[in-house]
Amino acid sequence: MTRGWRLSVMVAAAGLCMVALPILAPANSDDDTKPNGKGMGTILNPGNGNRDAGQAKGAKPGGGGTSNGINYHGGPVMLGTVNVYYIWYGNWSGNSATSILADLADSIGGSPYFHINTTYYDGGANHVTGLVQNRMSANDNYSLGTTLSDTNIQTIVANAIGRGALPYDSNGAYFVLTSQDVAESSGFCTKYCGWHTYGTISGTNIKYAFVGNADRCPTACEAQTTSPNGNAGADAMASVIAHELEEMVTDPNLNAWYDTRGYENADKCAWTFGTVSTASNGSLYNMTLGARQYLIQRNWVSASGGYCALSY
Repeated sequence: MTRGWRLSVMVAAAGLCMVALPILAPANSDDDTKPNGKGMGTILNPGNGNRDAGQAKGAKPGGGGTSNGINYHGGPVMLGTVNVYYIWYGNWSGNSATSILADLADSIGGSPYFHINTTYYDGGANHVTGLVQNRMSANDNYSLGTTLSDTNIQTIVANAIGRGALPYDSNGAYFVLTSQDVAESSGFCTKYCGWHTYGTISGTNIKYAFVGNADRCPTACEAQTTSPNGNAGADAMASVIAHELEEMVTDPNLNAWYDTRGYENADKCAWTFGTVSTASNGSLYNMTLGARQYLIQRNWVSASGGYCALSY
């Protein structure tokens, strides 16, 4: 598939957030479809996001909701500074992803983009701060082979914590990042490019995510084959990491913020990129974080009726 074809898909998807869709009937938040953390789909099979990106402006919610197209369901959000932990699973030797994605974690917190998440809050009206710290990372040399299950992802996180490579941190966001030769058997490249969930590990509620190397399936998980940082797989992973991180922060236990169809905040804008610029190598980008340019999926602002945006 050529880069031009993929970019035409991206531009068309971005345009969907500009379409005024019919207002939904008032939602009963108690009956809303619960999310499973895998709502983003792929570029070829967008799933939740693109069909919903402009819906529900002015919609009236059910109990505990808002009028911004997304409902609050009573669960916690991640308050204060969220600590990011990467687990580099497989073979990342010589891959610039280790620098590109570390720089993303260093710079995304406090950015106008991540500030969108401050429009979300818990039952005590405590708002997400939008602050993120890149704490530390660990390596895992194929401890569970090259085909992983969902259960394996939690085991990889638990093992990294158990051996002391990473700390127990209830305010942490743990990412298992797999190299190009690693498959995830529940649907990586066909149903999703990444996902998030939570689990109890030695008595601690741990939030974790899976993000695979998009070079394994570029037509499904890479918006462009030439990318701002010269590594299409890593740059595509950056977009998925940002997507999963903002959902982890606003819906860590899958019981806080989502809409009537089970779409979390980033799902509602999945695979849409808004206004883009052209980098020196001809690739597209829509934001600068730290010293790098990235093409990152938009997020849903829970204010002013609700809308997809790149900043707030």
